[in-house]
Amino acid sequence: MTELLTRVALVSIPGQVNVYLRFGSPARTLQKGRHQRYAYFAPGNVFCRVWWQGNRYGTTRWQVVVLQAKAPGELMQTVPGIAPGATLSLSVDGEPRVRSVLRLISAIEARGVALTDVASSYWQVTHNRLASRADPAFYGSDRHAAELMRCRLR
Repeated sequence: MTELLTRVALVSIPGQVNVYLRFGSPARTLQKGRHQRYAYFAPGNVFCRVWWQGNRYGTTRWQVVVLQAKAPGELMQTVPGIAPGATLSLSVDGEPRVRSVLRLISAIEARGVALTDVASSYWQVTHNRLASRADPAFYGSDRHAAELMRCRLR
């Protein structure tokens, strides 16, 4: 059964590394030792993984990615810690950009929008805007309503 699911490795070692899900609903989770667990996602599910890593000198890695799980045989990117891979909608590194995306996610969530229902094109545009050092676009209720309608028409 798990061979059809996308496996996401999650790690939590206080003060050293914290890899966690910001949003997404795994089909199942599995504890793998004291500091590691796996989350499994069915094809089509959208999720967000945050990776923070540091040492005694400070933060060494900040990353946030928004991905969509795919079925075996579908096109996908390879992403460290995610097997066999997923479609990457947004990938941001560095503390200022990661904090910006996390604020954006919180703002969308505060408006009552399910983050897993946000248009994948929005995450892609946000990725491109941040890469070009532009501010991310606002995700309003009109854009979300259009995305929900598009999903119903599929």
